[in-house]
Amino acid sequence: MTAIAVTIAGSDSGGGAGIQADLKTFSALGVYGASVITALTAQNTLGVQAIHDVPADFIAAQMDSVFSDLAVGAVKIGMLSQVSVIETVAAGLDRHRAANIVLDPVMVATSGDRLLNPDAVSALRNVLIPRAALVTPNLLEAAALLDQPVALGEDDMLAQGQALIARGAKAVLMKGGHGQGERSTDLLVAPGSVVRLDAPRIDTRNTHGTGCTLSSAVAAGLAKGFPLGQAVAEAKDYVSAAIAASARLSIGKGHGPTHHFHAWW
Repeated sequence: MTAIAVTIAGSDSGGGAGIQADLKTFSALGVYGASVITALTAQNTLGVQAIHDVPADFIAAQMDSVFSDLAVGAVKIGMLSQVSVIETVAAGLDRHRAANIVLDPVMVATSGDRLLNPDAVSALRNVLIPRAALVTPNLLEAAALLDQPVALGEDDMLAQGQALIARGAKAVLMKGGHGQGERSTDLLVAPGSVVRLDAPRIDTRNTHGTGCTLSSAVAAGLAKGFPLGQAVAEAKDYVSAAIAASARLSIGKGHGPTHHFHAWW
């Protein structure tokens, strides 16, 4: 059977993040990708110039179309900017008994532009986190979800991962890309366990869409039937290689994208 994953996220007109990054990642990893678009952005490597939210009823219609026809093996959730959208997506996931849900709590773009309304943070925390098989916050997002200071080291990362599990998450991938030092360390935290995933920190400004790419790579692995630990480890390797190869691309004047097709081009 063909492995199928669906991304529920915003569109990036510049092609480096959001729906576009997710579909590129699915394709690069041998998974058929479908999409539910939650917002349109006027966006490039320099920032987000405008956001147009898709009406909640049309998001529901997209979900019904995809899930009623395709055998979806995993779901990646990205940009959901409004409370009504979060509630609509949660209802659709329940309606179609969706499994293997990877939640990337997108709040701020690489450029610093806010993508999530402040009043939607509590909805994200209370409505979607308990439905996710994995939540993938970076250090800034984890701090915002918990109303805590940004983690300064691995002990803090572990404590915040465990705090998110206490709030209903089944597993949390605490991403250390915003940290310091020569190594970029992520922690996969689950009830009673923690796995350390380490890679060299790559000195590059081409980091646009890395969070989208990592979460969709995990979803691709889950769609192919991998256990969570394997899906996360292979996703980490894929994203690290895509960042390392990003200098082979010359895209835009700001934060360029990772090289999703580094193994092919």
